[in-house]
This record gives sequence, C-alpha cells and structure tokens, in this order.
Amino acid sequence: MISCIVKTKIKVFLVFVIALMVSFGAYAQGASEQAEVSQKGVVPGATEGATAAASTGGLPVDDVAIVDAGESLFKNNCAVCHSSGSDVIVGPGLQGVNERRSNDWLHRWIKNSQAVISSGDPQAVAIYNEYNKQAMPSFAFNDEEITSILTYIKASESAATAVPTTVGSDEAQAPGTNVGEGAIGAVGGYLDIVLVVLILVLIVLVVTLLLITSLLKNYLNSNRKLNEYDNEVINQRFDFSKIYKSKAVRTLVVLIFIVVLLDLSLDKVMGIGIQQGYQPRQPIAFSHKLHAGEHQINCNYCHTTVYKSKSASIPSANICMNCHSQIKKESPEIQKIYRALERNKPIEWVRIHNLPDLAYFNHSQHTQVGGIECQTCHGPIQEMDVVYQYSPLTMGWCINCHRETPLNTEGNAYYDKLVELHDATSKGAFTVSSNGGTECSKCHY
Repeated sequence: MISCIVKTKIKVFLVFVIALMVSFGAYAQGASEQAEVSQKGVVPGATEGATAAASTGGLPVDDVAIVDAGESLFKNNCAVCHSSGSDVIVGPGLQGVNERRSNDWLHRWIKNSQAVISSGDPQAVAIYNEYNKQAMPSFAFNDEEITSILTYIKASESAATAVPTTVGSDEAQAPGTNVGEGAIGAVGGYLDIVLVVLILVLIVLVVTLLLITSLLKNYLNSNRKLNEYDNEVINQRFDFSKIYKSKAVRTLVVLIFIVVLLDLSLDKVMGIGIQQGYQPRQPIAFSHKLHAGEHQINCNYCHTTVYKSKSASIPSANICMNCHSQIKKESPEIQKIYRALERNKPIEWVRIHNLPDLAYFNHSQHTQVGGIECQTCHGPIQEMDVVYQYSPLTMGWCINCHRETPLNTEGNAYYDKLVELHDATSKGAFTVSSNGGTECSKCHY
C-alpha cells in the first residue's frame, strides 16, 4: 500500500513535468513563428514606391527608363569587373566616376580603353598601371547606351545616400541586412528568460519532492509498522558500486577515452600542418592541370596577391567570369559560379595548405624577394586536376630549405659586408640561414 502511494506521487510529478515541457514547446513554436515573421522584415511590395524613388536617385520619372537600361547594360557587361560603389573587384569601383572624369573622356575610355592608353593620356596610363595592367575590353556601345550606364551609376550613388534608417536605430541599415534582426534578438532574449525560469521551477519542484519524500519516509519509519516489502521499498538505497564495477561500463569508459584521445591527437596534428597528401573535395571541380598547365594561365592572374601580400588570395567568382562569361557558359560546374554570383555569396573553397597561428609566413617575401617558384612548395601544380598538399610544411622542412637555398645578393650593397664576413669564416654558400633565416624570431614572434 505504501509503495503504491509513493509511486502515485512520482507519477503525478512526471505528468506535471511533461505538461510544463509541452507548454514550453508551444511557446517556443509561437516565438519561432514570430521570429520568422520578424526576420522577413518588410513584406515584398510594401515599399515599391520608396524603392522606385530611391532607384532613380531623385531623377525625373521620365529618366527611369534610362536608369533601367543602364542597369541592365551594367550588370550584363560591367559588373564582372566593377562595382557601382567603392569596392574594388578587378577594376576600380565606379562611385563618383562622373565627377572624377569628364563625360567625353568616359565615352572614349569605355569604347576603346587601349586607344586612350596608347595616346599617352596620363589618367588612362595611371589607371592601367595601378590595376596590374589588366586591359579593359572594348565595348561597341553607342553614346546613348554609355550615357544610360553613367546615369545608372549616378542614380545608384544617390540611392545609397538615401537609405532609410532602421526603426528604433540611430544608424542607417546596411544594404543586405535583415530588417527584423532586432526583433529576432528580442525574441531570443525572451526565450532565454523563459528557459531559465522553467529550469528554476523544475529545480524547486525536484527539491520540494525530495523534501516531501524525506518527511514521508521519516514519518512512516517512526509511526507505522511496516511489513517487509514496504520497509524495503521505503528504505531502499541505490548501490553505486554496481555501476563502476560493471565490465560493460568499464569497457564503454575505456572506449570513450580512446576515441577522445585519438580525436584530440588528430586535431593537434592537423592543427600544426602535418597533413601531407591532404586532398579535399572542392565545391567546384576546378582543374589546375587545365588552366595552369594546358592554357598556361599565370598563377598571379587568379591569386592576385601572391607577389605583394602576406597570403595568396582566393580567387573571387568575378575573376572566373572574366573568361567564363563567354566560355563554357552551359557547363554544370560553371553554372555553380553563376549561381554564386546571383546569390551574392562567395564560393566556399576548402583551404588545403594550413599553417598554425604560431608560425609567420609571408608569400611576397618568398615569391617576390626570394624568387621562389610556386612549384617549390606546392609541387607540380600545373599537373594536378585536384590540388593536394605536396610538401609536409613542417618546421624541419622549412629550416632545411633555409639552410640549403643560396641567397641572391647580386647588385644589393646591403649584403656586401655580410657576404665578406661569411666568406672569411665559412666555406659554404651564403644561404638564407647565413642571414639569420633559422633564428626562432624570424617565424615565431
């Protein structure tokens, strides 16, 4: 009888807990729906009038057709290399170009930039040299089409300065951000508060149940005569020793320990770059063998900062479109690039060559100053359909290279005295190591 009473109380408690969880689930679902509505922000079509006014940049309504025509021409021909704002893609951003250049100059440049450069025009030559001497293709646009493009750029500038501020915020909303982000944050805060309150309520209920159980147990032990079965139920104790003495539990603990140890070891090994032969699958089947090998495209064309920056840049989709806006447009792999551009999202290439944060490496110091070829570290990249890590990239591998690579000191007076001192004390060649290339602070500082 006593045991039935205890079991009934436990069942009542469980039903209460389940009811609380169901209520919380219903609240969470409603909050998530509210967050979804908030995230969508303004309903499509609700701001058509404002958008149309902003897109014309304050131009008369009669000029809307000109802006629309210019937008179409710009996106189909110019957006591959230029932005209508200040961002540099392949060429310069075109924000303020109507003020920086005369209308006649812009018309001549767009029609045939090479002719303007060949004429010795100082502005054209400066732009050509500043952007790595990449020739801008000539366009067979008439004057009306060029005017529509320039009008669209000017309208875009006016629209950018007319972006309305977010309700309840002192700052203008950045293009591309969700109007409902503040509402989402608020709902998330309410959910956190509700969750904390529910946890506290459950803790109080558990403590209360334990106190009631303890009081009932003491009362029954002191005031009632219990039979053997009821006494066993009331005063039973859980034997924890049975758990850790169990062979199954011990085996499971050992397996978990081994798996965790292996995982941590693998993470550490991968973290310091010991992953020679690593060949991940990329989101787009790009072949270096085809581009760098058969077509002999210079590495610097895609990795534009390899000779002037600490790291070699990952090519943007716009660089791919310099060629593939005309070549193999129907290829399934090229279509992935088009989709990335349409969604305004970068291609998520998988990084192959990784160095730990504790090691400093500068691409330009090796490629530009040292004259090291890409194949020295990356292997026969021009023969790889799928790129893999060719070299171990370990500290010992780098130090051996510094010890064995002669330093080119010809025509550099800075090294004259150092070479003289080196030749007086050493017989070997003047290497990177001779110039301090194996000192710890060169790579770790």
